[in-house]
Parts: sequence; structure tokens; C-alpha cells
Amino acid sequence: MTEGKSLDLDRTVMELIVSDDLSKKKQLAKRIRDVAREEGVYPCSINEFYVARGRGRFDGFTVPAINLRSMTYDLARSIFRVAKRNNSGAFIFEIARSEIGYTGQSPAEYSDVVLAAALKESYSGPVFVQGDHFQVNAVKFKENSDKEMEGLKALIRDAIESGFYNIDIDSSTLVDLSQLDVKKQQLPNCEVCAELTRFIRGIEPQGITVSVGGEIGEIGHQNSTPEDLHGFMAGLKERLPVGFVGISKISVQTGTTHGGVVLPDGSVAQVNLDFNTLKTLSEIARREYGLAGAVQHGASTLPPEAFHKFVECGTAEVHLATEFQNMIYESKHFPADLKKKMYEWLKVNAASEAKQGETEEQFLYKTRKKALGPFKKEIMSLPQKTRDAIAAEIENKFDFLFKQLNAVNKSDLVKKYVRSTSASHTSSV
Repeated sequence: MTEGKSLDLDRTVMELIVSDDLSKKKQLAKRIRDVAREEGVYPCSINEFYVARGRGRFDGFTVPAINLRSMTYDLARSIFRVAKRNNSGAFIFEIARSEIGYTGQSPAEYSDVVLAAALKESYSGPVFVQGDHFQVNAVKFKENSDKEMEGLKALIRDAIESGFYNIDIDSSTLVDLSQLDVKKQQLPNCEVCAELTRFIRGIEPQGITVSVGGEIGEIGHQNSTPEDLHGFMAGLKERLPVGFVGISKISVQTGTTHGGVVLPDGSVAQVNLDFNTLKTLSEIARREYGLAGAVQHGASTLPPEAFHKFVECGTAEVHLATEFQNMIYESKHFPADLKKKMYEWLKVNAASEAKQGETEEQFLYKTRKKALGPFKKEIMSLPQKTRDAIAAEIENKFDFLFKQLNAVNKSDLVKKYVRSTSASHTSSV
């Protein structure tokens, strides 16, 4: 496969990322998308793959779902290189609702930069791009549920039009723990999840069944239980028509926190993750509901020796984000003057997020993700040699994770179970 035929990928991607002209961004995104389609690179749903796993067709590995908050083109290229070396096939690029905002990456920009990275690395076949934590804001939902739902539906529509054929709905923020009955606790959660699932099925492209994920436990709160899972699934089933394609996986809480718990010196505390709960919920999800299994969020900052346990527990998917951001900031190749400039910006623009009693190190660690969008152009304008050096460090981490999760030699499984349909998607950058 040629490197995007006559398209200068590096220049086109850079223009797409740094341009503030919406019309120009749309044109650039379309150029990448058209060449990708011609070269056999296309966004795809992982739904059929997960359905097959839910039916016991295969097991023994966990799909890595990776959030790229910065240097997306460089790091996506690293992931594709790792995938090719390991014959992986089953891996996901994702970005959360919150990340779209603070990293300054629209769904179309994110999706097409990833496709460009695949072209650059001569990767062909399905590319799984996912909307992570398309989350209901509980406060805004209580104030005006219709407005909050309209906002979520607009985001979902934009994402699907941009090639996000995998959407994780997070309405677990609505779980009402004041109720004594578990099913009643999960009722607002499954009502919203059902409504958004029906919405997705109504707008998904012909020939594409979007993979939809649900969530029963908000990350950072109390651990999920089998009763939570049963209550949610029962309520969801009641609200979807018979024979309707529902969710393919379920996110649970087992003790992690997004970004980890920051200690006063800025380091991250060890997490006491409940692998027994994860294993139990994955088994129930597959055996009783035909789902691929449980999904673990907030895992990238776990100690290295923990990752093989996800495979042992039958975890379907694990979400990885913060550690890669940390590795960018802490890289010896990342310019100290730029880092200082970003930190000074945070002290002014994120000052309201400072908490009583926390150290400056805690504040900066907690908020530094918010500087990635405002400084996106400066980061991407670093010399290619610098970005390559940072990406090389993180590439070693990607390779380690793929091997620990046994996400290797899975390309044949992907070819067997994943539809090769390439929908023609138009984006609103």
C-alpha cells in the first residue's frame, strides 16, 4: 500500500490539526477519509466481534482501548506499528466527551487523524474508533433533562457521522443510591441508556451495527455488584423492543479512579483493584446476557504487574489514557520551557479547581490535562525529531500492554467476525 497515494499525509494532518477554519478542516478531513477508503482503511464497528465473544466463540485476551489526548497522529502511528508487529487486529482508539472539549479534538479531527496514521504506517483493514464515556451530566440532567439529552444526541450524531462506530453510553451518573431496591437504583440509568441506544440504532449507517456499551458503576465510586448488573440488564431489556440489538459490553467499577489518586508529592497512589469482582461480573455478563464481558476504566496508571490479570479475569476491554499523557509531560524530550509555560497557564486558568490543603504538585497533576487543548498547536509544532523521540518511549509502553493483555495474533479473529462494510461517512469537524 502506498502512503496515501499523492496525499502529503504529514502536511495534511498538521493543517487539519492547527487550522481554525472550519471549512478548511472539513476539506482536509475528507481528503484523508477518501484516500483511506481507497487504500482499504476504514472505520468499523467491533459489535459482531463482541457478540461472538459473548457466545463463547473465543476468549483469553483483553481488547486495549486507548485514549489519545495529545500528539494523536504520532501516537496513533506508534500503535499501528505495534499492532503490525504483533498481528493484533483487535484494539480501539477512543476519546471521551470531556476529552473532546479540553483537548480541542472534534470527533472528525480525531477519527481522520487516526486514519491518516494508519495510512502513514501502511496499515490496512478495520479501524475501531470509539466514543468513550459519552456521559450524562447528572447536575445538568436534573436541571433540564431534555437539554442534556439533546446535547448528548447531537454529540452521538456527530461522532457516528465521523466514523465512531463504537459508542460507550455512561448514564451511570444517574444511579439513585437513595433507593433501597437495586433495580430502582438503576432505573434512571437504564432508561437513559435505552433511549440513547434506540437513538443510535435509528441513525447508524446502513450495513453498520454500532457497538454500544453501557455502564453500571460510576468510576471512582462504590464497586459494582452482580445485583447492580442484574438490575440494570432487567430494566434495559424492558425498555428495548423484542429482538432489538442492545449493548455489547458493560463497564463496571472495581476500585479505580480516572487519573489515579494523587499524593501530596504528585505521585499516584497504588490502587486496590478488586479483580474478583471484575471476574465475576464478566462471567455473568457473558453467561446470562451474551455480552463480551465487563469493561475496566481508569487502568493505565496501574502497576505493570497488574495488567495480565485482566486476561485472567476474562475482562473484555480495558481503557487506558492518563499514563500516556503523563509520559508526554515527563519525557526527557519534552521541552522544559513549554512545560513551564503550560503549568503557568494552569495556575491562572484552572485556579478555580484548586482545593483547600492540596499541594501545587497535586493541583498540577490533576489539572494538566486541561492545558493540552490550548497548547495543542505548540505541541504539534515541536520538531519532528522531538515528537518521534517521545512517541518512541510511549511505543514501548503500547507494546508492553498489548502483550500483557494478550492482544496479539488476533487479526484472523477480527477478519472472521468483523464485517468489512465501509460506510461512507460525512463529518462535521
